[in-house]
Amino acid sequence: MTIKRNLNRYTLFAAIILMCASCKDMIAIPDPINTITTDKVFDNDNQANSAVTGAYSQLINSEGLNFGNGLTTSLGSMGADELSMSSSSPSPYYINKIPTEDFTTRALWVTAYSNIYNANAIIEGISASTSTKLHAEVRIKLTAEAKFLRAYSYFYLVNLFGDVPLALSADFNKTAKMTRTPAAEVYAQVIKDLQDAKANLTADFSGSKIGERIRANKWAATAMLARVYLYTGDYANAAAAATEVIDQSGLFELKSDLNEVFLKNNKEAIWQLQHSNKMSPHGNATPEGYAFRAFPAGIAGQYYGYRVSDALVQAFENQDQRKSSWLVPIDFVGTTTYYINKYKIGLGNSAVNGTITEYYTMLRLAEQYLIRAEALTLGNQQLDLAIADLNVIRARAGVTELPMGLSKAAVVLAIEKERRTEFFVEWGHRWLDLKRTGKAHDVLSVIPIKQPWAGDYQLLYPIPVSEIQSNNKLTQNPGY
Repeated sequence: MTIKRNLNRYTLFAAIILMCASCKDMIAIPDPINTITTDKVFDNDNQANSAVTGAYSQLINSEGLNFGNGLTTSLGSMGADELSMSSSSPSPYYINKIPTEDFTTRALWVTAYSNIYNANAIIEGISASTSTKLHAEVRIKLTAEAKFLRAYSYFYLVNLFGDVPLALSADFNKTAKMTRTPAAEVYAQVIKDLQDAKANLTADFSGSKIGERIRANKWAATAMLARVYLYTGDYANAAAAATEVIDQSGLFELKSDLNEVFLKNNKEAIWQLQHSNKMSPHGNATPEGYAFRAFPAGIAGQYYGYRVSDALVQAFENQDQRKSSWLVPIDFVGTTTYYINKYKIGLGNSAVNGTITEYYTMLRLAEQYLIRAEALTLGNQQLDLAIADLNVIRARAGVTELPMGLSKAAVVLAIEKERRTEFFVEWGHRWLDLKRTGKAHDVLSVIPIKQPWAGDYQLLYPIPVSEIQSNNKLTQNPGY
C-alpha cells in the first residue's frame, strides 16, 4: 500500500496539528518511521484524548477528497440510481465504468487506510505506554473508540472494494506488503472491534467535553453492529442490536420535523462529526450539504447542484413529507427538475466562520427501525412486527400506514422503498443496498446512461493500480 509513502501526509499527528480545530493544545513530535513515539503522545490522559480527537477530525476535516467527508456519499449516489447526469461529460461513477487508476478511487482507498492507521496507532500507543498519568479507565475508553473508528472504515472498504488487506498494526514493516484478506475475515474483525467498543464505551455522551454527539459511545457501536449483522445475514443479532438502540428513548427519538433531522445534537442522531467552519470553501456547511444542496444559479428557474433521478422522485408516495422537505422542485420552460434539499447549509449559503447549525450525521435512529424491520422479515418472518417498524418511519413522513397481514414479498419491497426514500444521498446506502440484496444488476443495467452494461464486476471498485505497483502482493478485482 502506498500509505507507507504518504505517511507524512496522513499521519495521525498531522491530523491533530492541521485539522483538529477543537484541540487547543497541539502536539508537535517528529513524524514516525515505523511506529509512533508513544512516550510523548500517550504520556497522559489529555494528550491521549487529543490523539483520538485528531482521528475523528481527520474523518471530517481533511483537505481534498476523503472517504469520510462526503466522498462515499457522492460516489455511491452516482453509481446507484439516485442522481441524473447534469453535464455532457458524465463522471465514470455515473456510468459505472471506472478506470483502474482514478484519483477519486485512490483517494477513497488511501484515506480510509489512513484512518485505520490512526486507529491502530492509538491502540498500540496506549498499550505500549507505561505512564502512570494515562489512567486505566481512559486507556479502556480511548482504545474502544479507536476500535470503533477502525471498524467503521473497514466496513466501507470491504463493501466498496471486496477483499482488502486487514491491517491491525501501525508498523508498516508488517503491513506494507499484505495480501488481500477475504471479506468474511474482515467482517469478523469488524464485528469483534464493535463488540469490544460496545462493551467498553460509555452509554451517554460524556465522551465529549461539551456532551455533544460527536464521539462514539456504546450506542453508536451497537447501531453499527446492527448494520453489520444485517449485512452478514445474522438477522437475530441485527434485530436484537437495533432494539437495544431503539429502546434508549431517553437519548434517541425520531424528529417529527424532517427539517431538523440533520441539526447538530438533535435526538435522532446517534453519532455525528463536528466539522470546522474555518476551512474554505465549505465553511459552516457539512460535506454532504456543500456537495448536494441546490442553490440558485442566478437565472430564474435554474439551480446548480446534483439533479435527482426521475426514478427516485417517482419512488415517493403522494403526501410524503420527505419529498417536500428534502427535495426542491424547480420549474424551467415547462419542465420540473428536482434538486436536493436534505441539508440546509450548502454551497449557496455557507460561509467561512459562519455559525454551524448542522453536523455531519454518520448514524441516526431511523436506520435502526428499518434494520429491525428487515431482520424480522428475513429472519423468523415476524411480518406484523416488521410492518409496525415500517409504519413508525412512514408516520413520521406523513404517509398512510401499511396494513397488517402483508406477504413476506410485499414487506421486503416496502422495506426497500422506505430505505430508498429515507436514506438517499446518505453514505451510499442505496448503492450498498442494491449490491447486498442482489438487485444491482436488474436495477442498474437498464439505466440508459449506464449503457452498455459492461458487467457486474463494476459493482466493486478497482484496486488502484498505483497501490498494486507499490505492493506486488495485491491483486486486482476481476474484470478490470
